[in-house]
Amino acid sequence: MARGELSNAIQDYLKEIYKLQGNGGRATTTQIAKAMRVAPSSATAMLKKLAALGLVEHARYKGVVLTDAGERVALEVIRHHRLLEQYLAETLGLSIDAVHAEADRLEHALSEELESQIDRSLGYPTHDPHGDPIPDVNLNLDRSELRPLSDLTAGEKATIRRIPDGDPGVLRYLSDLSLVPGKRVEMRLLAPFDGPVTIAVAGAEHAISRELATQIGVA
Repeated sequence: MARGELSNAIQDYLKEIYKLQGNGGRATTTQIAKAMRVAPSSATAMLKKLAALGLVEHARYKGVVLTDAGERVALEVIRHHRLLEQYLAETLGLSIDAVHAEADRLEHALSEELESQIDRSLGYPTHDPHGDPIPDVNLNLDRSELRPLSDLTAGEKATIRRIPDGDPGVLRYLSDLSLVPGKRVEMRLLAPFDGPVTIAVAGAEHAISRELATQIGVA
């Protein structure tokens, strides 16, 4: 089934399921409902529809996993979204906290022809402004794993490769601290009992929560 034959809502569900299921896992109805900001009953109804279309395998109490067809649609939407984010940041100069919401609004309207032109004009980028990999034209995706920033030991240095992209407030905060892809960081202190971590970046020291540090990928 071609992406263009599916509603925007179906495409959005497939994209979120892909993100939630990770590598070989399953996404639960509760997780999906939270990600889509709907009631669990609404998520369940949609999952039954997706299963009937052959886009997911849904087992009661065991969650869902995308079929090959569902994964292909999800990767097409993700490719559109991340290419648009890179275009908006690189060509139009939008800030790192603004591109996600704009790409959400535009990803379903992007034609395959314009997608190809954007890809070519950007020099076939491999990652978006947040460091997430962009599926290539054949929908191949770089699945290399990154270490969470919180795994660094005191005195260890690394380069930020990926930051969370869902919350504009968090992105503004990280941008203000220069905690963005490409920046070198050094772990200075890890507080005990899952307390905050203190890192040095761009000539300054900052303490951030352990939870946020686990969402920042480094290499």
